[in-house]
Amino acid sequence: MYVKDYREVPAEPGGSDGLTVRWVINASQGATNFAMRVFELEPGKGTPFHKHENEHEAFVLKGRGEIEMAEGTTKIKKGSTLFISSQENHRFRNTGKDVLRFIDVVAFSAIVSP
Repeated sequence: MYVKDYREVPAEPGGSDGLTVRWVINASQGATNFAMRVFELEPGKGTPFHKHENEHEAFVLKGRGEIEMAEGTTKIKKGSTLFISSQENHRFRNTGKDVLRFIDVVAFSAIVSP
């Protein structure tokens, strides 16, 4: 078993301006199938469009924003749960005044570029 406060895991650059990621659960804790990440996106910032080989899920812990996909844009806020299908091109944007913090669970497969 592994238990740790996510804030004890160092935040790393998340690949776009204003985005950080904490790899809170990954292979170094013994996980063999999935990684759990905590992302923080600064107000007014967004991620580039991207997609993943496998489905992934997200849960919004704090803030407000939106997720944009081919079928349109959906508002998200604290408590929102998201299911993103395999190969579904998407991006997150923080439309609020505070940080947008969300948990993301993804399989150990490489991220596929658009």
